[in-house]
Amino acid sequence: MSKEQADRKVLISVRDAARIFNLGEVTVPALRNASIDIFEGEFLVVLGPSGSGKSTLLNLVGGMDRASSGHVFFRDEDLTEKTDNQLTLYRRNQVGFVFQFYNLVPTLTALENIQVATDIVPDPLDAMECLAMVGLEKRSHHFPSQMSGGEQQRVAIARAIAGNPALLLCDEPTGALDMKTGKDVIALLLRLNEKIGKTVAMITHNPGFSEIGHRIATLKDGQIVSIVENAMRKSVEEIDW
Repeated sequence: MSKEQADRKVLISVRDAARIFNLGEVTVPALRNASIDIFEGEFLVVLGPSGSGKSTLLNLVGGMDRASSGHVFFRDEDLTEKTDNQLTLYRRNQVGFVFQFYNLVPTLTALENIQVATDIVPDPLDAMECLAMVGLEKRSHHFPSQMSGGEQQRVAIARAIAGNPALLLCDEPTGALDMKTGKDVIALLLRLNEKIGKTVAMITHNPGFSEIGHRIATLKDGQIVSIVENAMRKSVEEIDW
């Protein structure tokens, strides 16, 4: 571990975690012997092809699934030892999720979609301020059907941060967007990381996105094959899209 890593606080610690799915008589190892730390305030890019175990890893970190073996710690709390109700509270209070598809409630306005998140956590951010962070305060009373895909994804990001989570998990957040809109979404995630110190872990199959991370974890065939510091980290404007 480098001195810079030693000086940083560990938010998530994954230790020898595996996830095995039993499909009838067939056993599928989706993740094997994974160990990684996620530091407070970093932007971690998790890279790898489809089926490499990226989503499985983030599902364990986000408390949406349990490890078949090994451990996942949030600060000093072992998530593998928690009850289902405790994991629900962990997801609600500590983790914000951004997915490829926006999962907005179609009958609610942009503001109301965010308030769904703020109403169930103990220390939420102001819903309108979250919309302002993503540049959509003037669209607060619009429904999802009245917004573009990029705008809907920005609402989804605002909803994810409105609960004031310790960790923002992004699973292919630009997968349903065109290149220009995807670039705007990545720029927004970077601003949230740099301006308000939000810890971000983003999974992608696009190697170009790795250039924006503080570190890049690469998975292949269910294993973490490398974790590297990004000494030549680029801004969004510097990436050759």
